[in-house]
Amino acid sequence: MNKPAKQPANSNRSPCPVACTLDIVGDKWTLLVVRDLFSGKKTYSQFQNSPEKIPTNILADRLKRLVEQGIIDKQPYQSRPMRYEYLLTPKGKALGTVLKVMKEWGEEYLDGCHSATQGAVRK
Repeated sequence: MNKPAKQPANSNRSPCPVACTLDIVGDKWTLLVVRDLFSGKKTYSQFQNSPEKIPTNILADRLKRLVEQGIIDKQPYQSRPMRYEYLLTPKGKALGTVLKVMKEWGEEYLDGCHSATQGAVRK
């Protein structure tokens, strides 16, 4: 009788690469934050000004998770009050390919979709 292998406490829900990726960026806000980073936004207030109007508590959570996952870095740019800017890491920049394909798919197959920021997402 074979026993199933134990999964570590911090494991993903499945070994499938698609599922593992969705565990990190699969909610409706995370890739929009990454998109904004590609378009040049760096600060909390700049992210808040995006047309999707991400709620502040969700934005704070997504930025924290992206830092924890090594997708973005957080660097202070002001000390009083302390304010941070966020920058894509090489791991985060690699998501550019994913965003580019999603953008192209949406433009081709979804009515009413167009790029407001042409060329913001590159490989």
